[in-house]
Amino acid sequence: MARLTEKENYLMCLRGEQPEWIPHVSMDPAIPGPSAGVGPSITARKVDENGRMWDIWGVELITSKEAAGGMIPKTWDFLLDDVTKWRDVIKAPDLTGVDWEQMAKHDLEKAAKFIDRENQAVTYGASSGFFQNLMAFMGFTEGLCALFEEPEECEALFDYICDFQVEVIKNSIDYYKPDILGMGDDTAAWNNPFVSLDMMQQFFIPRYMRISQFAKDRNIPITFHNCGKCGIFMEDMVEKVGINGWNPAQNCNDLDAIKKQFGNRLVLTGCINSSQTFEKPGITEDEIREIVWDVANRYAPGGGFAFQVHFIIPDPTDQFVQWKKATVNRVMDEVSAVFYKQ
Repeated sequence: MARLTEKENYLMCLRGEQPEWIPHVSMDPAIPGPSAGVGPSITARKVDENGRMWDIWGVELITSKEAAGGMIPKTWDFLLDDVTKWRDVIKAPDLTGVDWEQMAKHDLEKAAKFIDRENQAVTYGASSGFFQNLMAFMGFTEGLCALFEEPEECEALFDYICDFQVEVIKNSIDYYKPDILGMGDDTAAWNNPFVSLDMMQQFFIPRYMRISQFAKDRNIPITFHNCGKCGIFMEDMVEKVGINGWNPAQNCNDLDAIKKQFGNRLVLTGCINSSQTFEKPGITEDEIREIVWDVANRYAPGGGFAFQVHFIIPDPTDQFVQWKKATVNRVMDEVSAVFYKQ
């Protein structure tokens, strides 16, 4: 019998089945993973001739050493200082006359340069970061205060954003023929969520559900990105939003309890904090192997787990750091290949 492709094996895992091997969802561009993202270019970031970047709402994005290369909203000169004035400031792109089929064809042709569709699942990137949008518009201080002080205005703003995103997905998703719907919203820090469960259920869950419904209608699995201590939200995310995979499932959460509650209905992607393990000075290959096996033994039985590690590399020329990164990836692949054959 022919061996499954990485794509088929990963989709088995997301469907709640035990895969033939543990999927390795790589965050390293040099290591192709079992899925790759593509999305409508109408929602893509805009870059000018000087390399300055903006999101579709007009938020300028910057990077810094502390952000490890990631793009974040400019931390000064916010777009909005009073959420009740959002209608004067926040303008959705005009969708009049968009040729959705032609846009998808163009986007998929570009993506074909780095996506192997036979071996990689195509993840349709659905914009769903309502919390992140508000924080990008106002900053955390004013944004969090707005949720308490002007909840009706916040909900109106979230509905405006959601209406736009729903219109984009409704008109385009079938042209991309995705295998997975990818969603995300960073609503937590390492020690605690930014919002309470009540606020999550009021402001965000209903709008996530509007977006996830497109995947449910097509029987497409859903992955959701949410960093930090957001485990308190997982019951609603699984039972109401309908997600099948969560990344990065970080160990500031009670991952053992979450695994026990959902079993292989929720794929925990990650479960390793590299800064507490792999990035310690002088680590050996034997120690790396012990860490990888421990995580696999705790979360992979029966399915519902995928390897993923994010390295924050302060000096890419450091040979020991590069050795650690290469060794971790190699060991994960070795453990992945034999785990279910034990």
